[in-house]
Amino acid sequence: MIELPELVAGGLAAGTLTALALGGSLLRSRRQKAALRAEVTELRARLEGTEGAFVTEVEHLAARRMPAAAAQLAHPHLRVPGPAGQHTPGTPTGIALEYVLTALREELTAQRTRIDAAAQAGLRGATREIQAALYRLQDALRGLQQRYDDPELAQTLFALDHENEQSLRRAQVAAVVCGAWVGLAREESHVVDAVTGGQARLSGYHRVRVNNHLEPGTALVSHAVEPVAIIVAELLDNALRHSAPDTDVVVDLEHVHHGVCVTVDDAGLGMTHDERARAQRLVAGSDPILLTDLGDPPRMGLAAIGQLTRQFDLNVDVSSPSPYGGVRAVLRVDSHLLGRIDPGKRPPSASAPRSTRERAVRREPVREAAGRATPVRAGAVPEVPVPEVPVPEVPVPETPAPGIMPAGFPAVAGPAPDRAGPTDEHERTPAPGREDPGDLAGLPRRRRRTQAAAPDAPQPQPAARRPEEAAAALAALQYGTAAARAPKRASAPEPQRTDDEGGAAG
Repeated sequence: MIELPELVAGGLAAGTLTALALGGSLLRSRRQKAALRAEVTELRARLEGTEGAFVTEVEHLAARRMPAAAAQLAHPHLRVPGPAGQHTPGTPTGIALEYVLTALREELTAQRTRIDAAAQAGLRGATREIQAALYRLQDALRGLQQRYDDPELAQTLFALDHENEQSLRRAQVAAVVCGAWVGLAREESHVVDAVTGGQARLSGYHRVRVNNHLEPGTALVSHAVEPVAIIVAELLDNALRHSAPDTDVVVDLEHVHHGVCVTVDDAGLGMTHDERARAQRLVAGSDPILLTDLGDPPRMGLAAIGQLTRQFDLNVDVSSPSPYGGVRAVLRVDSHLLGRIDPGKRPPSASAPRSTRERAVRREPVREAAGRATPVRAGAVPEVPVPEVPVPEVPVPETPAPGIMPAGFPAVAGPAPDRAGPTDEHERTPAPGREDPGDLAGLPRRRRRTQAAAPDAPQPQPAARRPEEAAAALAALQYGTAAARAPKRASAPEPQRTDDEGGAAG
């Protein structure tokens, strides 16, 4: 039997052990709570730091990165800033922020395209109405030009027609940029007529000097005439605007392996490398054109060239500097857009520069005639064949109205003398009191020969003037008046004549 003291001692020992165990557990729990408390504090601090960094990144995204990304759509050379934190790229936060920028660019591009399409549709409709009104005005002015022969009135009508042509060109360029058709369907035409037709649409056309090195009869197919005229007009307009008013713009027409090239050289300021690269992108027509990318106010010339080069398979290059110090622009028309017109049946317009190859062909018969010259008898002065100077073929009416033919154009008085005819027939008898020219100093002299007309033959009635003849006569008058009033430049060569009517391209 266990005694009481032993029970007390055992109980005290058990209680002591229990107290010690409970105290250890309490101490451990307190330590764990302190560790957890420290960990929570650390996590809270890290969370606050992460939250602050995220807020900073969002503020940086909204204040700097998103505006830069929006501006980069209009100006590709701008750079979008990176994240504010150095360790943000590659993290989930950095990837999410890049997704935000990508979505922003896509949405802005879609909205700009939609808004620009609506603006182009409205502008296209407005220009269509303007073009129709200007074409009606042009027809009315042409009718007045053919109806009246008064010099002062003709000069005024030509000035109004030229102003109308410039307004029509601006409306046509705006319509082309907005995706409209060129507005005119012309028949097959000479390449030089298309070039001079584009030249005649500009206010500074008298500063353009055209050198035609094409084979006579080189022509454009019908659907390429108006696009080539528009492109040449815009290239010449850029050259005239960015060069001094006392300098000329030189245009060369030459054959190349793949077709025909029209080269425009100016003596202006030129372009920087970035400007030349942007201009080349515009004229290439590879990128879609937005009105918001063309400046304020929009500069549509190069954009219109890009639209036409893409639609009609033409090629324009503006990446080379000109040897005159400005810009060289080259338009290449491939062979599938070229044709041929018989220059004898349908010659180029009177104002178009003559081909240098045509002059070379005309000089060949003179050389052959000189080689076949017969020997002359002793004591006689041989006749030296004089080569004929090529004169521009101007359609002159048979009975021109008095006072409308300008100086410098040959007057048509009758049939040309037959130089190869016999010398014994139809010789003019010397008047009384005058010596025979053949008896002076024993030297042979040429005698004027005319065909003898029948005494009772009826005199031919003057033919009615055709509209083309009246237009040619008025064009000659306008050119002569403008040439007489324009001051002469001592340093610049005399420019070629141009077609003031603006219709030579057709």
